[in-house]
Amino acid sequence: MNAASDSERPEGEPVSLWVATAGTTDYPALRGDIDVDVAVVGAGIAGLTAALALKRTGHTVAVIETARVGTGVTGHTTGKVTSLHRLAYTELERSHGADTARTYGQANQAAIEHIAHVVAEEGIDCGFRRVATYTYAETDDAVARVREEAALAARLGLPATFTTDVPLPFAVKGAVRFDGQAQIHTVKYLQGLAQAVNGGGSFVFEGTRAQRIRDGSPGAVDTGSGTVRARDIIVATNVPFGGQGLFYLRCHPHRSYLVAGRVDTPPLDATFISAEEPLRSILTASVGGTSYVLTGGEGHRVSEAGDTAGRYRRLAAFAHDRLGVVEIAYRWSTQDGIPLDGLPYVGRMSPAAKHVYVITGLRKWGLSNGTAAALILADTLSGRENRWAPVFNSNRTTPAASARRFIKENTKTAAAILAGKLSGLPSHAALAPGEGAVIKVNGESTAVYKDADGRVHAVSAICTHLGCTVGFNPSDTTWDCPCHGSRFATDGTVIQGPAAKNLPPRPVP
Repeated sequence: MNAASDSERPEGEPVSLWVATAGTTDYPALRGDIDVDVAVVGAGIAGLTAALALKRTGHTVAVIETARVGTGVTGHTTGKVTSLHRLAYTELERSHGADTARTYGQANQAAIEHIAHVVAEEGIDCGFRRVATYTYAETDDAVARVREEAALAARLGLPATFTTDVPLPFAVKGAVRFDGQAQIHTVKYLQGLAQAVNGGGSFVFEGTRAQRIRDGSPGAVDTGSGTVRARDIIVATNVPFGGQGLFYLRCHPHRSYLVAGRVDTPPLDATFISAEEPLRSILTASVGGTSYVLTGGEGHRVSEAGDTAGRYRRLAAFAHDRLGVVEIAYRWSTQDGIPLDGLPYVGRMSPAAKHVYVITGLRKWGLSNGTAAALILADTLSGRENRWAPVFNSNRTTPAASARRFIKENTKTAAAILAGKLSGLPSHAALAPGEGAVIKVNGESTAVYKDADGRVHAVSAICTHLGCTVGFNPSDTTWDCPCHGSRFATDGTVIQGPAAKNLPPRPVP
């Protein structure tokens, strides 16, 4: 796949609004060995929330982050903090029953209040504000489903109503509305969490990649520059690296896209998501005195990438035509793990694990689900019972809710693996600056990229997770694995797992 020409490139700077406007952190890399009560791998919403909750109960913690705080999946979300997850309660009630759906809602509602308390107690300047959240419908069929969701959510004790008064600049037939929800500047919130965690015998380490986890008494997280020994270990890296727990088979990676455009109007006290396809997610925010409208959607399984530039252009067109956006300032994509049975996985990494825990499968609602998951593990590691834990149990068995989807999703993965192995690759490519291609060099599949200055970079095209062939993503300038969602920079550096090792360099053809 080659890059689009300049006239075809999507609008906007290719960086998350939250990452672009937060400034940066400068925590040290780990050097040598340390001992703490709990090691946390990943400085996203789940890892840092768990770390601070554990520190507040008297534990010492060490958070290990490969890059910088907030620059991973959490820094690429919408910023919505809500328990209204499109039409999730109808789905969960049908698959798992009303009690499970109620517990899921209670956990996410509690997560909103936990974030509100942390913002107030720590004085985090992250633009936290209360909003109403809407799932809106534009057709008769969708409005019937929205009514059903509103009635069910109200019966479950959630702050739900059905309304036809929806503050959007285009006509809709109705929506389920949740009151008392929130939104935040995601990176600034995580930076505030990290500041609260660091110090007093607890640590945040950046630029430190976990390479191996050892269960035991104590357990250990080995990195290239030292080891963290701990009684317990939490892996909160969106997709766990390594194969323990087989979460790469129990979640399928899903990519979605966002554009942010500047507007002259003040932000609405509301966020929105469509009930129909194509999904459209809408949020307004004020950052540094500038108002933005964020428009998200165009989601797909990573093995079905298609024209990524076209996806950004369709979102931009929606923002221009229906939301009054004149110019797109930023664009970015993100990936999430979608659990087979619709519920996040929180608990021990595997049935055999003794001191290693996992948070994954946050189903595209990581700010609330990740916070709830972190609170579950903070209770678990502190010896307290948590009433949500059985529903989120990482080692649960739910064949009725997941068996058919397990077969469907992993059949697609197998097809992607086979397609990569059987594809006939060219032996050369004429690349313009900004273009990339996978070609055969001396019999090896090689990922070749030419940068803006005309320099050619070559790395292995074989994903270091399970050996799938990566493809070039011209809109995000990354090498992406279609099988399990690993992403790599053009120099081969891992951006997102489950791959834990970089793509090795290859001779430049």
